[in-house]
Amino acid sequence: MTIQLGQIAPDFEQDSSRGPIKLHDYLGAYWGILFSHPKDFTPVCTTELAAVARLAPEWDKRQVKPVGLSVDSTENHAAWETDILETQGQALNFPVIADKDRTVAHLYGMVHPESDPSLTVRSVFIIDPNKKVRLILTYPPATGRNFHEILRVIDSLQLTDSTKVATPADWTPGEKVIIVPSLSDEDAKARFPQGWTTLRPYLRIVDLNAAPKAAE
Repeated sequence: MTIQLGQIAPDFEQDSSRGPIKLHDYLGAYWGILFSHPKDFTPVCTTELAAVARLAPEWDKRQVKPVGLSVDSTENHAAWETDILETQGQALNFPVIADKDRTVAHLYGMVHPESDPSLTVRSVFIIDPNKKVRLILTYPPATGRNFHEILRVIDSLQLTDSTKVATPADWTPGEKVIIVPSLSDEDAKARFPQGWTTLRPYLRIVDLNAAPKAAE
């Protein structure tokens, strides 16, 4: 199955390191990050799981629930958690799906047809509170994922969902943004009383943190 941006994330019920999980019910009104690992006891993924656990305050701040996935059993997951704590100095604080029968891996297109069928592709899916898939990333085996980039994307998605703006290249929270072309100048005046800079009719830059201009 091929997952497309904007579609409803396929629901599933599967065992995990924290007991059975039904994805949609587990996420509730939260955002979700579903990220897969080829199998347990892999070196890069050992560091990644610890990195996600360390970011718990950042996920909580944004109302995000991380969910890991590996094709091994809950027993293997438990032993792997011990390794992660001992080698990375960080205990896991989120569930890791035990996708032993590869139901979720196939549902989300995580098994490459020409690779070892026991391995899953190292993918990341960001899922919004409406259960729509908003971002898909796939990483090669030897490159660790950048979860600060994933936080940045969530910041952008949450901002652009609530405001008629888009975020430019390399944007980080607090920086200037772009007024979407579908918003007329007249409507933009009401939304952005601080004013903006027009570089081209389609490229209007606004500072959301600037004070509104005084009435003339």
